[in-house]
Amino acid sequence: MSDAPKAGRGHIAIRDLTVRYTQHGSSIDAVSNVSLDVQPGEFVSIIGPSGCGKSTLLNIVAGFLKPSDGKVLLDGAPIKGPGADRGVVFQQYSLFPWMSVRKNVEFGLKMQGVSANARTSAARTLLGLAGLLAFENHYPDQLSGGMKQRVGIVRALATSPQVMLMDEPFGALDSQTRVVMQEILTNMWQQLRLSVMFITHDIEEAVFLSDRVYVMTARPGRIKAEIPIPLPRPRTPDMTSSPTFLALVRQLKSLIREESLAAMGGELGARGLEGFDRSLAGEGMQAVL
Repeated sequence: MSDAPKAGRGHIAIRDLTVRYTQHGSSIDAVSNVSLDVQPGEFVSIIGPSGCGKSTLLNIVAGFLKPSDGKVLLDGAPIKGPGADRGVVFQQYSLFPWMSVRKNVEFGLKMQGVSANARTSAARTLLGLAGLLAFENHYPDQLSGGMKQRVGIVRALATSPQVMLMDEPFGALDSQTRVVMQEILTNMWQQLRLSVMFITHDIEEAVFLSDRVYVMTARPGRIKAEIPIPLPRPRTPDMTSSPTFLALVRQLKSLIREESLAAMGGELGARGLEGFDRSLAGEGMQAVL
């Protein structure tokens, strides 16, 4: 992979990245020798078993953590810390409860010195894109979980970042709200075409949203596979029952299962959940004790 970005802004290049930390006097690699790209305007998801380092990668691109080895570039320049060129959305709703929806969205623009009229206009435009304009004067505690997360996404977009970094943004939502949020996100991305690095445990979500999916191994996290998603855009809910979609989901589930078993440890056995078929002969926990 070349370090040179393609035309456009928002090219993330991670090269030979290792992140290690010290625990009880021992050095432990959380992520090892990872290289990946997010091209300008591309939507890329990263999936893998719990603890594989997905969020660590995102936090390094966000500038919250520093790599132990390797390099992380945005449009060819090393990332040295947080910046307005990267918007970040986490699973938790990080809204200011004392501010209205519109004031939450305007906050980053205010910090950048944008005039009141200009930031109000920008906030209302983005809220309209997210279907939230009617709620601009509401406060966060008056909103549903899905609406709060939409406000969080809009707030991250308001400062015109080159890249959106999203760490399980829909993980706390119920399944129906999550599906709707996926459609809203892909529709917004279709219009704005920012580069997106998206962390998720949900395989169907990764397939529905992404241009490519990277699969990580159990810790220390490495790149196990890079899977292109050849579904046409715009993405629509009926695609989730197509043979191509279902085949991609099966492929990714197989890759993830192998790594999830490895992450859980050798006691599960090379063939999977062996040992869990032991019969307790109706004696319940007494047979174990």
